[in-house]
Amino acid sequence: MGKATGTDAQPPALHGADSHDLIRVHGARENNLKDVSIEIPKRRLTVFTGVSGSGKSSLVFDTIAAESQRLINETYSAFVQGFMPTLARPEVDVLEGLTTAIIVDQQRMGADPRSTVGTATDANAMLRILFSRLGTPHIGPPSAYAFNVPSVRASGAITVERGARQTVKATFNRTGGMCTRCEGRGSVSDIDLTQLYDDSKSLSEGAFTIPGWKSDSQWTVQVYAQSGFVDPDKPIRKYTKKEMQAFLYGAPVKVKVNGVNLTYEGLIPKVQKSFLSKDKEAMQPHIRAFVERAVTFTTCPECEGTRLSEGARSSKIKGISIADACAMQISDLAAWVRGLDEPSPSSSSRGYPMVAPLLDALRQTLDSFVEIGLGYLALDRPAGTLSGGEAQRVKMIRHLGSSLTDVTYVFDEPTAGLHPHDIQRMNDLLLRLRDKGNTVLVVEHKPEMIAIADHVVDLGPGAGQAGGSVCFEGTVEGLRAGGTLTGRHLDDRAAVKEKVRTATGTLEIRGATANNLQDVDVDIPLGVLAVVTGVAGSGKSSLVHGSIPAGEEVVSIDQTAIRGSRRSNPATYTGLLEPIRKAFAKANGVKPALFSANSEGACPTCNGAGVIYTDLAMMAGVATPCEECEGKRYQASVLEYHLGGRDISEVLAMSVTEAEEFFGAGEAHTPAAHRVLGRLADVGLGYLSLGQPLTTLSGGERQRLKLATHMSDKGGVYVLDEPTNGLHLADVEQLLGLLDRLVDSGKSVIVVEHHQAVMAHADWIIDLGPGAGHDGGKIVFQGTPADLVAARSTLTGEHLAAYVGA
Repeated sequence: MGKATGTDAQPPALHGADSHDLIRVHGARENNLKDVSIEIPKRRLTVFTGVSGSGKSSLVFDTIAAESQRLINETYSAFVQGFMPTLARPEVDVLEGLTTAIIVDQQRMGADPRSTVGTATDANAMLRILFSRLGTPHIGPPSAYAFNVPSVRASGAITVERGARQTVKATFNRTGGMCTRCEGRGSVSDIDLTQLYDDSKSLSEGAFTIPGWKSDSQWTVQVYAQSGFVDPDKPIRKYTKKEMQAFLYGAPVKVKVNGVNLTYEGLIPKVQKSFLSKDKEAMQPHIRAFVERAVTFTTCPECEGTRLSEGARSSKIKGISIADACAMQISDLAAWVRGLDEPSPSSSSRGYPMVAPLLDALRQTLDSFVEIGLGYLALDRPAGTLSGGEAQRVKMIRHLGSSLTDVTYVFDEPTAGLHPHDIQRMNDLLLRLRDKGNTVLVVEHKPEMIAIADHVVDLGPGAGQAGGSVCFEGTVEGLRAGGTLTGRHLDDRAAVKEKVRTATGTLEIRGATANNLQDVDVDIPLGVLAVVTGVAGSGKSSLVHGSIPAGEEVVSIDQTAIRGSRRSNPATYTGLLEPIRKAFAKANGVKPALFSANSEGACPTCNGAGVIYTDLAMMAGVATPCEECEGKRYQASVLEYHLGGRDISEVLAMSVTEAEEFFGAGEAHTPAAHRVLGRLADVGLGYLSLGQPLTTLSGGERQRLKLATHMSDKGGVYVLDEPTNGLHLADVEQLLGLLDRLVDSGKSVIVVEHHQAVMAHADWIIDLGPGAGHDGGKIVFQGTPADLVAARSTLTGEHLAAYVGA
């Protein structure tokens, strides 16, 4: 049979299944989105750009990813769905072509004391199996090396119903690796008794110093005074041993106080139940301050902080215990694991053939840490101490070796906290995920990551109500030529400052050894803009946050979560709500407390929260809008009072920019509120609404909110941690102007930063390195940006020189 000629050959018909290569979104109206309709190509890398608050997260996370997760939840049985949060369908007309969405965001990992980098990935599980196979002496199964598993012993009798009933004795043993003293936490908590009472006084003289414990309270003080176990008129320091035991550790027992039956128990268990068992972040500030004073955490003396039992620490492979392995820097641990797989000197065979597949898998996981720029971490690092960017990259480790394909990966600014040197590696990893046949959606501001996109969606043109529209959709080249705000600023390059300020003094750091710092001596100039740079893990935060002497002159502003309950918002946090309440009260002739959602004006159904929280125990809680107040948080009668034609709920729904104009003139003119709003606008938060819950803010937004509240402080030294995090290219210029104004007003500004525009704008640069972890911790350059570019002696110098085109 002859071959068909070229003219006879017909192209193969497109299979029907291959036509579904787009994710179609039509009429998206979630949050500030204005009827957005786009088509996103599958199995491609799509980057979503736009100013902060333009609607990127609303489109990617709250619409596409949320609907994907809702549809997946519906595939579970009704029984399982009963334990899962009920997700509302996003405000969108049509969503087609969705695939399973995996969200890899910057939410910090839970602060559970038993959660570590190793437990958050598969690394610890594989190490436990490895030691259970190869460790000598052999102490048991993998659970014997787990600090989350306690040892259990039980004995008793069981009845076997087989033929004639027979009762047999049975014993049960499970060997766990948990340290019995600290219960796998690595630290033990002690209560400082001097913070609970003044032992020179008697109970009747008011010895207790616990907040809220008043002498006439029968529920607290009087329970002890009238219990009969102690003498209320004798100073506590003169108690007998028996009295002290009953006073501090007495078991619960019923006592009669003023004719009422109450429960008496020792002071320490009572304080633990009343204060220490509750969420510290939800406490009132004075209660939280008491808890922080009264409770001290020290390294467990029994396990020396390793969390493991003596048996688990005694079992070793080539002289290394599992505690030693978890404490190693991951890059060193990867080298040690490779050594286990190499041929022994006396034989050409591989080291441990019986566990070769396990060693391969463990080596790949550890190499992924190094590849993603986290080789400086250790597996025993508590997960709660990771930054948002580090947490996101740890989550990525799980997915790099995944066998899943044709899924949608959603990333939220994966370059956060990354040095320019590390961004290229992150780009390679995202492209690898795409090349496995996955759809990769990335919300990002950095031009280096926008440049690798197959498809770009630019939202805007502004933030908040001024955003929510698609300004551009297409290729990166099209974006550059498109004339949008992002396109115009994509190739922005800040020039190296030609004339730098002269220092007015120095902040001396001598012999700094925090974390990986290697006996560092450095003089940080004051009265200028000083920038501390270096690759992730080089020791920047250890130098700036861990070594600068704290005092009244130093105001440290980082990206940690803002302390406050889920009721807190920018208006309450900045103190803005106080002058607003007073203005409403004066205009209407009523009490200011009516205009507080935490006081008299609160909706009685939701207690002023605006939503009803349902705790689902083992699952994530669910928040549903309050039907009584429709999420406005106030009683209907309060909303009848107006200021400048607006009620209090309408004012809290305003953006900072709107509110600045509203309180700047006219009937609502309030100078005290206008000043606070001006500072919020200065730090680039003009798009935030006044009543937005603080729990919804990103790390960069939290830091800029803190900066706004501290701008009126008298402190002379401001320490900032990556203030450009989450900022659009167009907003970086505004931030540089703000930093200049702070310095020109007489402040000293020290910034930990990776953004080249901030480096170029600095008066003085301190570069740490040369690498991360124990390969860093040294000062590799000090001087002006121009000198750093000219020398090109460090990784930072090379990237800054390339950035400014030198």
